Amino acid sequence: MPKHRISRKHRTVAMAVGGVVLLVGGALTAQAASSSGSGSGSGATAAAGAAPARPVALAKPAAFTGRAFDTCTAPTLAQMKAWKTASPYGAAAVYIGGRNRGCAQPQLTASWVKSVSASGWKLIPLYVGAQPPCRSGSNPEKMTAADAASLGAADGADAAAKASALGMRPGGAVYLDMEGFDTANTSCKQTVLTYTRAWNKAVHAKAYRTGFYGFASSSAAAVAAESPGTDMPDAIWYAAYDGTASTTTGYPFGAKWAGHRRGHQYAVEKKETYGGVTLTVDHNAWDSLVAVVAK
Repeated sequence: MPKHRISRKHRTVAMAVGGVVLLVGGALTAQAASSSGSGSGSGATAAAGAAPARPVALAKPAAFTGRAFDTCTAPTLAQMKAWKTASPYGAAAVYIGGRNRGCAQPQLTASWVKSVSASGWKLIPLYVGAQPPCRSGSNPEKMTAADAASLGAADGADAAAKASALGMRPGGAVYLDMEGFDTANTSCKQTVLTYTRAWNKAVHAKAYRTGFYGFASSSAAAVAAESPGTDMPDAIWYAAYDGTASTTTGYPFGAKWAGHRRGHQYAVEKKETYGGVTLTVDHNAWDSLVAVVAK
């Protein structure tokens, strides 16, 4: 989530999951042949970020490659349709829940999700979970070392329930938003990792894939240092405001999360007008998992 939140035409991509690949409507879907979770690109190894085994089979993942935007409040259906026709974007992030979600979402209903998806958009669901105990500011929900595991499990179950209620099917991804914090604070970092693992485990248990949004210099770096591993994210969405619309140039985490599992937020708070509609959005280069929406 961008710092101001809390206080593209797409092209066909391919990814292997369980050895079977299907291309539908220019975006990727793949039927999992086992409970191995989301796949990685050709030649990727466990050291490059392959996901660990899941307790349940995850079917029909979807990925998108192109430009994506996020904005605090989901635009109206008419605005989304205007931007789909005229803008360079093909995917949009929506804030589906969490006590720290900073903006009202009057548009965000199952009907909106279905209609927006039918118009060609890919959606990136983001859940604003509990924030680090050492983070400054007064977030409504902060984790502690004592409750990180239980809170992460409860929030993860809630994230899956929120996605389901919006018509986003199992197999798709839900991203956890974790704002920046002092990673030199070992206790704080371990608390965040405990929460993140519990959140991922709970979301995986409902047969969704997980992603993690964080800052390349702090929260995302802390998770990257522990990945791959048990109950770690299937995809990474990192904030690095370098103005580079790429998930490879300047990518900070080596070979990790290879195979269409990377998003890069490279600029924020940009006012743009397409099709007569002006929105203030954040810019993302996207080559990663998205929601699977019920038809």
